Amino acid sequence: MLAIKHILFPIDFSERCCHAAPFVQAMARRFGAKITLISALPPIWQLGIGEGTTIPVDMDELKRDLETRLSGAFVREFDGIQVQRIAEVGDPAAVITRFAQNEGADLIMMPTHGYGPFRSLLLGSVTAKVLHDAECPVWTATHMEGPLSLRQRSGGNLLCAVDGTPKSVPLMEWAAEYARFTGAKLRMVHAVSGFVGWPERQLDQEFQEALRKDAREAIDRLQRSIGVTTPLCVGVGDVAGVVRAEAERHDSDLILIGRGILHETMGRLRTHSYGIIRQAPCPVLSV
Repeated sequence: MLAIKHILFPIDFSERCCHAAPFVQAMARRFGAKITLISALPPIWQLGIGEGTTIPVDMDELKRDLETRLSGAFVREFDGIQVQRIAEVGDPAAVITRFAQNEGADLIMMPTHGYGPFRSLLLGSVTAKVLHDAECPVWTATHMEGPLSLRQRSGGNLLCAVDGTPKSVPLMEWAAEYARFTGAKLRMVHAVSGFVGWPERQLDQEFQEALRKDAREAIDRLQRSIGVTTPLCVGVGDVAGVVRAEAERHDSDLILIGRGILHETMGRLRTHSYGIIRQAPCPVLSV
């Protein structure tokens, strides 16, 4: 049974983090969940102030300063929601994943970070590590300029990216239950790419339709096996591009992908998950 009762919200007080707060609030209110704000200081014991000159750093004092900042963070935004605030010293990704596992977090919500002119091509190292190591679902915001829309906060239109194998069944079940609980509309998408090395222009219409037909039949069988019936789009092309196009076409508010496939050697979404997150026009929830 779907249960989101404890949301972990790692914060670094950045603008993107502030933009994610309304989505954390909406998710917490929707599921009646408590929120843990967590912030981590990478340990620095000495600070260079000139050539060959260093001074010791008082990490205890820095942690106290961080605790003070945390005490006033998002007080208004999370009014009426049970909130705890945790400050730690350590590698941020390790602190986040360890706390999530030890304290039973049901969902981690964090923005992606990519800085500079190539930010749309990058995932922040902390986000990438959390996506790889966390055992619970992870919600990530996208590389959009400015806050995401009020419509996207409602999460009324869901798009679930599936790879067409039985390993997608748990994701389908999770997505269907999430849609039932939230009253959202659910649609699934699958991408077929044809034979590796074939230029797309050589894939004639007949061949494309054969690929789509086979994939659709396989996914329909999986849906019937678990009693799920949703609209399905089967596109031809690279996975991230197909998912983005379908999300834009249907004004999706949230994309669901299977995080478990990140750890599989042959899982098709494994090599494309980060691409989906980077290119997504809306938040992505990796289950």
